[in-house]
Amino acid sequence: MKPSKSTVITYWVATTFIFLFEGVMPALYSQSELGKEGVRHLGYPDYFGLALVVFKIAGSILIMIPGLPKRVKEWVYAGFAFDFIFASISHWAVDGMGFQTIMPLIILAILMVSYVCYHKIYGSKAIAL
Repeated sequence: MKPSKSTVITYWVATTFIFLFEGVMPALYSQSELGKEGVRHLGYPDYFGLALVVFKIAGSILIMIPGLPKRVKEWVYAGFAFDFIFASISHWAVDGMGFQTIMPLIILAILMVSYVCYHKIYGSKAIAL
């Protein structure tokens, strides 16, 4: 069964947002002093921030590739989900409840929209091993 046009559009809008938020923004701002201070503020060493940016950029490129093997796509979604969950926990532990704690969960919700639409588009093929 062919997916609806609205499902495909929703998938690409949500996935493009994740690409821009997790790939383009970290690539542009991670090495700025503000970006480095954000990592230090949470108590992480500089090398962790650099490694995180590399994986974010790689994941954001992989999530945009339509013909990517389904298993790889699942790992990308899982990696981003862990990233957003742990970002929220890190901000909550350091700064308490606030916008910085909620924002990763909002992005996680957008990721879940992309994930659900991905499975609607590719159906049972999306979970083929």
